[in-house]
Amino acid sequence: MRLLEGEAVINWDKDIKEATFQTQVLEERDDAVTSYAILSHRWQDGHEVDYNEMTNLMKMDEEERKKVRQRNGYKKILASCEQAMRDGFEWLEVDTCCIDKRSSSVLSEAINSMYRWYENSTKCYAYLHDVDSPNFPREKDLKRFDKCKGWPEWFSRGWTLQELIAPRDVQFFNKKWAPFGNKRDLADTLEKITRISKNILISGMDSGVRSAAQIMSWAADRETTRVKDRAYSLLGLFGVHMPMVYGEGKSAFRRLRLEIVRLSDDHSLFAWDPEGRIRRCGSILADDPNYFRDCDSIWSMEPK
Repeated sequence: MRLLEGEAVINWDKDIKEATFQTQVLEERDDAVTSYAILSHRWQDGHEVDYNEMTNLMKMDEEERKKVRQRNGYKKILASCEQAMRDGFEWLEVDTCCIDKRSSSVLSEAINSMYRWYENSTKCYAYLHDVDSPNFPREKDLKRFDKCKGWPEWFSRGWTLQELIAPRDVQFFNKKWAPFGNKRDLADTLEKITRISKNILISGMDSGVRSAAQIMSWAADRETTRVKDRAYSLLGLFGVHMPMVYGEGKSAFRRLRLEIVRLSDDHSLFAWDPEGRIRRCGSILADDPNYFRDCDSIWSMEPK
């Protein structure tokens, strides 16, 4: 995986007029043996800085470079690096600029490795861009978060589900990068928001997952920019490796379900209902996680 060298990024930005084209801020590292922090955030269209821009920033003319540095996404990268340095980390992963999305093979590998990258991180920074308050939201606020069912937008996104569960240590921050606490401290509220038990939030997937239907229920009502990402964002949670197919849309979710059935004896994927009611048996696989909304209590029993 490619990682940002936090101190190099900060120094690079401070001395940007003197920095040379050879200045390196991204480096290939082995996630299994590297201690690093990782950012979890809501992407904002038109504001993020991608891999190509980050690696070519010094080659841009001054006006173009100035525009990039004024973006919220660039400021977010700097703030993440500063936080990582305060926490004693040399390395930081920020998906917007560490993954070269121009390469389909690089992107496919990244999507299939994403859960592992979060799982292997020493600390994850969950950045809530729409929270100004110094206090973590404890109750629904439909006026403040009217488009996200009363909670910060981070909790409504498909990709952030695995980004909450996979890391051992998730630290939450508000818009100004003031810390709220970690997921252990906030477990009661996080359970209420996500419908994921405190035990799983704190101790991980091996500590109490009952069925594939239960995992699907956590993904219900979460959104992704592209339809196929609803499936791709769940790969790691199910331990599935699946190549990307260009333009496949909902077919990605069909492929995911078939892979889960092929790899396990868990038949709870048949226990869905389009009205949200649980039924015992079905012969058709659901084509959307929303159909599993009320399936969090389904158990997959081992045959005797």
